[in-house]
Amino acid sequence: MSKKDLRGDRPQYTKENVKTLCDAKFVRLYDLQYREGKHYCDASRRVKEELVALKSDEDFQTMLPDAVTIAVVVNLPGEGPKLLLNYEYRYPVGQYLLSPIAGLIDPADRDGDNPLVTAAIREIHEECGLVVKETDKVTVLNPCAFSSPGMTDESNAFLCAEISVSDISEVSQDGAEGTELFAGFELADIAEAERLFATGRDRYGNFFSLATWAVLGYFLTAYRR
Repeated sequence: MSKKDLRGDRPQYTKENVKTLCDAKFVRLYDLQYREGKHYCDASRRVKEELVALKSDEDFQTMLPDAVTIAVVVNLPGEGPKLLLNYEYRYPVGQYLLSPIAGLIDPADRDGDNPLVTAAIREIHEECGLVVKETDKVTVLNPCAFSSPGMTDESNAFLCAEISVSDISEVSQDGAEGTELFAGFELADIAEAERLFATGRDRYGNFFSLATWAVLGYFLTAYRR
């Protein structure tokens, strides 16, 4: 079966046929007119000039994502690897959801040689109080994955940070900033990760995000023996 040329017949946007419907501090809503009289809404964190839909093929393939999501794997003395997750309040859901360590890429992160790793190290310190040492390992798993491209151009890079700690008391949520609200951690070993992955529910019976499911899947794939 022949493959269709992905650069062939497709809607092409210009700034003129992209209209701003809502411009708020944390999110914007755009009207993408993809044909005469045909409209598609796009929720985005980006200003109009940085919209993914307006990027050239080259810019699209080299773009930085909006945020980083990290599989934080903790090594404690004499114990097997454990996946560190937190309970973070998610405003659109109205619940504390079991979540990976994650956060937006700040403008300052973009100035270095490896913005994804820089952002990940900063978010790990802010959200769980851990300092990533030179002996620890931070790896990019996926440089840019779209969250829900049917309604938003928001994207995340997925990383893994393998961190050795002497005692779990090093973990803290005192670095919460802005709207962030946390309600403790989950330190999942392989058996607990298998249960979470298979059921799609946390210990309280609540659902969690697709990012949590992806991080659990990576943890089980990479660390289950």
